[in-house]
Amino acid sequence: MSFNNLDTLYRQVIMDHYKRPRNKGIIDEGITVDMNNPTCGDRIRLTMKTEGDKVVDAKFEGEGCSISMSSASMMTEAIKGQTIENALKLSNIFSDLMQGKEYDEEELDLGDIEALQGVAKFPARIKCATLSWKAMEKAFKED
Repeated sequence: MSFNNLDTLYRQVIMDHYKRPRNKGIIDEGITVDMNNPTCGDRIRLTMKTEGDKVVDAKFEGEGCSISMSSASMMTEAIKGQTIENALKLSNIFSDLMQGKEYDEEELDLGDIEALQGVAKFPARIKCATLSWKAMEKAFKED
């Protein structure tokens, strides 16, 4: 697949998550973290329910750009059913991806999250993409 076709596909995945976000809403009982990006005005409320060391549900509400909101949608999809430890590992891998670092695709399939790798080329947008991930890290590191 050519670079232009791949770029177009990634843009479509991002816009799909933006226009039809997965896991939009609030979990009444569970962990709640509010975060914002004062640079651009993105804000998110992440709510998660855990049982033992497993994330059984994750939802978000907020306002922001397509990168911020689609990243939150992708992140909540990715962490549901994961252990907290694996969710935090995934966050570290995503952080590396945002810094332009490679990851082993055979070891880990990032699914739709891979569509955000192009954000690394735009340093001003990295905070948009990582907002929900930082909220998840904050929740589990304070918990």
